[in-house]
Amino acid sequence: MAYMIDTSTCTACGSCEDECPNKAISHKGKVYTINAKKCVECKGSFDAPQCAEVCPSGSCVPAAA
Repeated sequence: MAYMIDTSTCTACGSCEDECPNKAISHKGKVYTINAKKCVECKGSFDAPQCAEVCPSGSCVPAAA
């Protein structure tokens, strides 16, 4: 499973992009997305997904299975 960005609540602050160790987060204009093929939920690097840890709006959420 990977994380995703809830675009309805994302404020496009950019906090998550620099925190991703796999560079899975990118943006076009003010729309941020997480590449599911690159996202490993920070397993092996951190105890919790770093995007979710730094997101002030809570928009980095687990993707639906």
